Amino acid sequence: MLASVPRQSARGYVVAGVEVLVVAIAYYLVAVLGLHLALVRGQVTPLWPPTGVALAGLLLRGIRCWPGITVGALLANVAMGPSVLGVVAIAAGNTLAPVCACLLLDRLGFRVELRRLKDVLALVFVAALAGMLISATIGAGTLVLAGVLPADAFWATWSVWWTGDAMGVLVVAPVLLVGVSWRWAVRMSAWRWVEAAALVLGITALTLVVTRYSVSLLFLNFPLLVWAALRFRQAGAASCNLIVSALVVLAAVGRQGPFASLDLLSTMITLQAFNGSATLTALVLAAIATERDEAQRAVRVTVSQLAEAVRGLEPHRLLYNSLSQRVLSEHDRSAPTSRENL
Repeated sequence: MLASVPRQSARGYVVAGVEVLVVAIAYYLVAVLGLHLALVRGQVTPLWPPTGVALAGLLLRGIRCWPGITVGALLANVAMGPSVLGVVAIAAGNTLAPVCACLLLDRLGFRVELRRLKDVLALVFVAALAGMLISATIGAGTLVLAGVLPADAFWATWSVWWTGDAMGVLVVAPVLLVGVSWRWAVRMSAWRWVEAAALVLGITALTLVVTRYSVSLLFLNFPLLVWAALRFRQAGAASCNLIVSALVVLAAVGRQGPFASLDLLSTMITLQAFNGSATLTALVLAAIATERDEAQRAVRVTVSQLAEAVRGLEPHRLLYNSLSQRVLSEHDRSAPTSRENL
């Protein structure tokens, strides 16, 4: 028995080390992808996917994965500077933001399935919009203090940094959380697969079209997002939201369509407003529909239990009816005698 304790402890350390390594590799790979979307100094992007990967890893595997975020952030930023101390500060901010967001979500009783409305609202407002203030402030402040950016560029850089980290949480984290916790695909019929393919192709084509016109037509995506949420719940909502948001961000980076004539701050406001609204619409509708389904399921279970209880009471009801009939018959036979005696 005593000999098994070190082996179990060693196995736990190995598992934890593997999880940290996986998070670090995933963070670095998606960071390289995200840097292609940079708008400020080649490293501040309107969509920073590693933040979503980091938060999802912490929520799914526990807070012990935080060193993987730090290692991945260091590897992603070391080649771009601004200095060793600056890279360490930026990596610390990139780690601290998702860790704080994870701790706040844990205090609120967050569930990774996103099947409740309160979980969706917590992810949007607590993790994305509030939690990412930390990384944006530390990152933009580091670039200004290092002399890489002028002081008057702080707020523009901060807005891009905050938008990118928040979008990473809103767009990437739900896909990872839902993908791990759902087993919906194996139960889908062939026609449902056809419907899902038509939905993905339709929303991709529509987004590509509306991001090529100078007139803002991004709102045309909302009916398809509603379709995805109501028909495919969290899986459809998260997946279609990822497609729409990624294509809109690409259009903003390329200064195409409705973003062609906007400055940096206006672009960030437009992106944040659209992507935030799209995420809220899709995930909130999916959560409301799921809660309705679960309520209906609970009602059916309750009705079934009541039916079983009634069937269990059936022999007692028959006995009660039999005794009642005997009492009434005895009373009817004795009633004439009583009247004759009068």
